[in-house]
Amino acid sequence: MEQLMSILKGLRPDVDFEKEDKLIDNGVLDSFDLVALVGEINEAFDVEVEFEDMEPENFNSVKNMYAMIEKLQNEV
Repeated sequence: MEQLMSILKGLRPDVDFEKEDKLIDNGVLDSFDLVALVGEINEAFDVEVEFEDMEPENFNSVKNMYAMIEKLQNEV
């Protein structure tokens, strides 16, 4: 989780990711942020976020992102 927080803070240092739970729904993260974020997640966690994983609920909070990452890691 710490590594994911570091990625997010590097991407958007102005956002309190620990408290925000509607990152997509409230427009905190936009499509450009998501493209960068997915690339960072793929590299840092050695996973492949696929198109079908790109659902708003998977990216609305750090908790949801981490759950998606863990799921992807367990599929390998």
